[in-house]
Amino acid sequence: MGNRMLKRHVLQAGAFLLLCVGALAVYIVYLQFVVADGLARDPLNRRGMQADAGIQRGMILDSDGRALAQSIQAGTRSYLMGETMAFVTGYSSSEYGSSGIEGYANRELLGITDEMSRMGPLAQIFQSERGNDVKLTIDSDAQQAAYSGMAGRRGAAVVLDMDTGAVLALVSSPAYNPNYIDMEWDSMVERQDSPLLNRALQGLYPPGSTIKPMIADIALEQGITDAHEVFDCTGSLDVGGGNSIREGHGEVHGSLHLEQALVKSCNVTFGTLAMRMGVKALKPGFSRFGFDRTVDGELQETASHLPDYPALDSGDIAQVGIGQSTLLVTPMHMALLAMAMANDGVVMKPYIIQQVTSPQGVLLREAVPRKWFEATTRDRANLIGGWMEEVVQKGTGTAAKVSGIRVAGKTGTAENPAGKDHAWFIGSAVIGKQRIAFAIIVENSGDGGVEAAPIARKIILSLDK
Repeated sequence: MGNRMLKRHVLQAGAFLLLCVGALAVYIVYLQFVVADGLARDPLNRRGMQADAGIQRGMILDSDGRALAQSIQAGTRSYLMGETMAFVTGYSSSEYGSSGIEGYANRELLGITDEMSRMGPLAQIFQSERGNDVKLTIDSDAQQAAYSGMAGRRGAAVVLDMDTGAVLALVSSPAYNPNYIDMEWDSMVERQDSPLLNRALQGLYPPGSTIKPMIADIALEQGITDAHEVFDCTGSLDVGGGNSIREGHGEVHGSLHLEQALVKSCNVTFGTLAMRMGVKALKPGFSRFGFDRTVDGELQETASHLPDYPALDSGDIAQVGIGQSTLLVTPMHMALLAMAMANDGVVMKPYIIQQVTSPQGVLLREAVPRKWFEATTRDRANLIGGWMEEVVQKGTGTAAKVSGIRVAGKTGTAENPAGKDHAWFIGSAVIGKQRIAFAIIVENSGDGGVEAAPIARKIILSLDK
C-alpha cells in the first residue's frame, strides 16, 4: 500500500515538473518568436543600452542627407537641430532610455539585425563597431518653418506627402533639447506645459470645425442632403432640452448652400446635419475615415477618443457635428482627413524612416509607400476639396493663401473646457510636383484662421524651393 502511494506521488511530481518544463519551453518560444521584436525595440530594454556602450551609433539624417543626430564618440550623441527636431530624433540616454527614432530604430543604429537581436550576447561577435545610418523623410526646412511658426506656444504640426504618406514635418511645442536630456530631465518632468509630450501623435484635442468636411461627406454619402439644399442660419440652433448651438461672434449667415456653410463654417448647418444623420450614420462615417485606427510602427499614435454613441442625445449629436462633445483626435489624424479630401479619397500609410544604410553605404532597407484605406469617393473628395479651396480663397482661411500655389483648408476654433479655445487649420497644397496635406493646432490661442493658418503659409513657402 505504501509503495503504491509513493509511486503515485512520484508520478504526480514528475507530471508537475514536466508541465513546468513544457510551460517554460512555450514561454521561451513566445519570447523568441512572438514578442522578440517588440522587446528589442523597447526603449527601456537594458540590453540595448549595454550594447550601445561599445558601439558608435549610426547617424540620423533628413531627406536631403543632412545630419540630425550623430555620435561624437561611443555613447555620446549630438543633436544638430536641438529642440526643433526633438520629437523626430528623440533622445538616447543610459539613464532615461530612448524615444523617437533613437528608440524605434535602436537596433538599426547599433547595426543589429533581426537575427542578431535573438542571439543575445553572442551577437557581439558579429557586430560592427559602427551602426547603420537611418535616413528619414523629414524636410528640415518645413520642420524649421513649422517649429518657428509656433513661436514657443503649445501646439503641434504634421505635414505629409500625399503621394506616399511620407512625414515631411512632425512638430510638437514646447519641446526639449535632446542634447541636455540627462541634465534637464527632472525639471522637464515637473513643468506644467509638458515638453516631453509629443502633441503631434499623442495629443488629443476636440477638432472643432475642422471635422466639418467629413460631416459634409457623410451627409452626402447618406443622401441626407445635397449640394443644392438651402439652409437657414438664424445664428442659433435649438438642439432640445433647453439647449442650443450658436454661431461664433454672434454671426447670422442667413440662407446658404452646403458649400457656403463650409466656407463660412456655419455651426447651425452642420449641427442640423448631424442631428438628421444620428448615430447610425455618424459611427460608420468616423470608421470610414479611419478614426477607429491608429498609425503604428515608427509613429506610435494615440487612439482617437470617439463618442459613446449609445449615450448621445440630440444635443450631443449636434455637438459632434461641429467637432465638440467628447470627440478627441490627434493632429496626425486630422492631417489624414485633409489628405483624404485632396487625394481622391485615398489615405496613404504615414511613415518617417525612408532608408537604412550600412557604414559602407549598402542599402539595407527602403520604405515602400502603400495605400492604407479609402475614406471616400473621388467625386465627393473633389467636390468637398474644391469647397476647401474656397475657404482659403475667400473664407476663414485666407491667411494661408500663397500666390501661385493651390491651397485648400479648413479652419477650426475648438472649445476647450480647461481654458481658452484651440486654434486649428488643416488642409493641402500643390507645390510644383509635390502635394502635401497638413494639420496645425495652437493651443489656447483662439481663432484658427488667425493663429494656425499663417503657420501653414510658412510651411508652404519653405517647401516652394
